[in-house]
Amino acid sequence: MIRDDPVVIVGAGMGGLACALRLASQGIAVVVLESASSVGGKLREVGIDGERLDAGPTVLTMRQVFDDLFAEAGATLADHLTLKRAEILARHAWSGGARFDLFADLERSVAAIAAFAGLAEAKRYRAFCARARAIHDTLDRSFMRAARPNPLSLAKRVGIRGLGDLIRISPFATLWSELSTYFHDPRLLQLFGRYATYCGSSPFSAPATLMLVAHVEQEGVWLVDGGMQRIAEAVATLIGQRGGTIRLDARVAEITTLRGRASGVVLASGERIAASAVVFNGDTSALAAGLLGHEATKATMPIEPKQRSLSALTWHVRAEPRGFPLTRHNVFFGDDSAREFDELFVQRIVPTDPTVYVCAQDRDASLQASTRDGPERWMCLINAPADADTKPLNPEEIARCETRMWRKLAACGLSIERATTPATITTPTDFAAMFPATGGALYGRATHGWAASFERPSSKSRIAGLYLAGGSVHPGPGLPMAALSGRLAAEALMKDRPSTTRVASTSRSHPAATSGGTSTR
Repeated sequence: MIRDDPVVIVGAGMGGLACALRLASQGIAVVVLESASSVGGKLREVGIDGERLDAGPTVLTMRQVFDDLFAEAGATLADHLTLKRAEILARHAWSGGARFDLFADLERSVAAIAAFAGLAEAKRYRAFCARARAIHDTLDRSFMRAARPNPLSLAKRVGIRGLGDLIRISPFATLWSELSTYFHDPRLLQLFGRYATYCGSSPFSAPATLMLVAHVEQEGVWLVDGGMQRIAEAVATLIGQRGGTIRLDARVAEITTLRGRASGVVLASGERIAASAVVFNGDTSALAAGLLGHEATKATMPIEPKQRSLSALTWHVRAEPRGFPLTRHNVFFGDDSAREFDELFVQRIVPTDPTVYVCAQDRDASLQASTRDGPERWMCLINAPADADTKPLNPEEIARCETRMWRKLAACGLSIERATTPATITTPTDFAAMFPATGGALYGRATHGWAASFERPSSKSRIAGLYLAGGSVHPGPGLPMAALSGRLAAEALMKDRPSTTRVASTSRSHPAATSGGTSTR
């Protein structure tokens, strides 16, 4: 018998939204339930003086993922969002005044490295970029866009001819050790080692495969007109146009099961919603901790606190810069990376000499000139351990972190004239409240060791009819990866449904959802 209940998606982060759009576009009834008052999850904003500031991801990469997502729904990304390609990927600075810009254009970066660190380093950088592309091309279809493999299935997927490519991506080496074969200048080693923090990890423990980030950035880093949350809003609008429903301020308290299969949800209000299947778009730690009910604890294995990825401290301010030519994205490095990551992952303390990321949101498409007069919108970020549930930072510790942060910026030549409104500070404790059971971790499990990527849960949980999406599951954290996880969850769900409920066509005539989960043209 075909059930006519909708698919219920818990959470309107990018994974849940991507899943909902894919299903709704295939004529499957979907209801998205979001506890917050806006869509986006970690794709969020904060307000200062009536203005909105990005408070999560600050750029769009892997644009093709989103082009494909919209195309599969019979739409065009460019019709819903205005995107500008960044010319400068980031401006990097060190104590004492050294500065270096990394460009989207390979040849400009080669020339910049030659001027900054010498011709030999520039030649090695070119070889590094070729290696990064090879890693990306090896893993793109076989791993990132595929249902979560294990080492054996990955080897089978690439085939005999691809085994050599798998070996050449150095899966057992750490990012730091492999980078050391390309970069002899410690500043460049530090710069590219920062790619590990994109998934909340340490370059001294993360696998060398993360070098693929260099190629991803060269393929395009895009700025979203109006702020990053417009991406989530555009997807949400399209879900509604395809017949799906999104309910905000609707916190799910329990995922229910019937005869061992997910059967629906119970809201905090007591309302019950029956479901033909449930997709959980949240950190899987919440399931394992029993925050969605006792039965849901069986869905996935818990993550030990020491396995968590990084958290952060952020400051959102309106201010005018002095003495340093900011671009949109700026990184001010601490003096000792080994010490910084030892403090974060071994000593479990906020670094005493932190690396600071500054997003100057009002910098224009060339990322250098401000688009407004007067105070600009800034987000400043330093990494922190995800221990908010066991070692929350007290006000004195937070004040010391802020002092260290401004001191680091000053050592690199940047000072500010603040607007009158105090900074909005977000701590690991705040992140832990927003993303329950994480301790403040922003990227799920840390990507440490060669097997870490295989240890993330797949889109199919251990409970029949319960699927998983988001940055804590395969293929990993980050906006495009979360979108891919949602698509993988949708594909797994549709594959498991009775064939009579599936719609094979991807016609641009937009099937409309009916109560039975079938479709009409």
